[in-house]
Amino acid sequence: MEKVRAAVAHYNKLLEASPATMAESRDFIRERIQAEKMIFGGRPLSPYLRPHFLSTAQWNRICDVCNTIWSCVEVVGKAVREEPRLMDDLGITPGEAELIKIEPGFTGISVTSRLDSFLADDTYSFVELNAENPAGISYCEVMGRIFMELPVMKEFVKDYPVEPLYARHLMLETLLTAYKEWSGGRDKPRIAIVDWEGLPTQCEFEQFKEFFIQSGYECEIAAPEKLDYSNGRLRFGDFEIDLVYRRVLTNDILEKPDECKALVSAYRNHDVCVVNGFRTKFVHKKMFFGVLTDEANGHFFTETQKAAIRAHIPWTRRMAEAKTQHYGEDIDLLAFTRANRDRMVLKPNDEYGGKGIFIGWESSESEWDAAIQTALTGDYLVQERVKTAHEVFPHYTPEGDITFIEQLVDLDPLLFYGKVGGAFTRLSSTALCNVTSGGGMVPTFVLK
Repeated sequence: MEKVRAAVAHYNKLLEASPATMAESRDFIRERIQAEKMIFGGRPLSPYLRPHFLSTAQWNRICDVCNTIWSCVEVVGKAVREEPRLMDDLGITPGEAELIKIEPGFTGISVTSRLDSFLADDTYSFVELNAENPAGISYCEVMGRIFMELPVMKEFVKDYPVEPLYARHLMLETLLTAYKEWSGGRDKPRIAIVDWEGLPTQCEFEQFKEFFIQSGYECEIAAPEKLDYSNGRLRFGDFEIDLVYRRVLTNDILEKPDECKALVSAYRNHDVCVVNGFRTKFVHKKMFFGVLTDEANGHFFTETQKAAIRAHIPWTRRMAEAKTQHYGEDIDLLAFTRANRDRMVLKPNDEYGGKGIFIGWESSESEWDAAIQTALTGDYLVQERVKTAHEVFPHYTPEGDITFIEQLVDLDPLLFYGKVGGAFTRLSSTALCNVTSGGGMVPTFVLK
């Protein structure tokens, strides 16, 4: 950590060398953000003047822990086939179960995923696994390249060389690896990025489309309802699709079956390769952490895996009037949740963007009681608070004012076929550290 603190101090010294340096850095980043489509929902995604730095030791530890936790993901993937009750524990709906049954045509539960985490001085904790179709892979690379061209950064790396964590090429390699297995080695695929029109992530789709084309692959961005399936081919207009980079959520597909019929039918009939496939859904559920931390499932894991789960996965349970255990101690879940609101959070089992979350330590007793009642009537889980990380970052407002503000730091390693291949960092002034809820992001650089 000392090396990281020294690096941050040196970077800030270069940035604050003069008011002109600060202003020029702000203008450089602001102009490049517009030019490179670093926009989320109409606003700049990275209104900061410094990336997030990690030491090599920190990065190696992150990779090692993620690899161990991913081995637990694979264990659960196998166990679900042997013990179907786990599907009920996870909260899999009948519609989701039908999609999960369809073989995707390639191995791997989730070939592209993201583990959202907090790296503090003495702890490293995960709060969520995004296993369905994680966003941010292109955003973080584009922003990383912008920072590497920043004059202050060019001066900084003379004393502190860095390794940017670029991952777009890994996303493409993952798509092609899955396609090769699915097709038996067929010629290069034509790719469609599939999601609804007008989403906040539209700019990232455009970045990926440009990257895929530059890499030699035809690509289109297509809304599900504009796809056509006939004579064994999935099409977007005249564009025949071999490989779908799926960004449309399973929930949306089930809620709008008519609009998504062509995509699902082609997938079911093995006429198009879809990455990620729908089997990702059961590990994408937030209750997946409940399966990992429930002592009743301890027999699935090795002692090393159980130690990693205890050290890095927060205690999680399905919210219900039930008896359970908290690290070996028998508890009444409802009474325990009420009595410990200062260290508990309530989350919907299957939502994103911070929707429906209740934070106990920010709630009054009456607000927490109301939140518990809401949770009991829906598919909710209760999760124990983890130690978070905070850092001060130079930030500019829409009006251009530059200040140094403390931010919650959410580190998000990106996994491809279960191996860490990159990461980015989300920043927020609130306890909900996600971009949809108003946070921003910066690239993650490893100090060599």
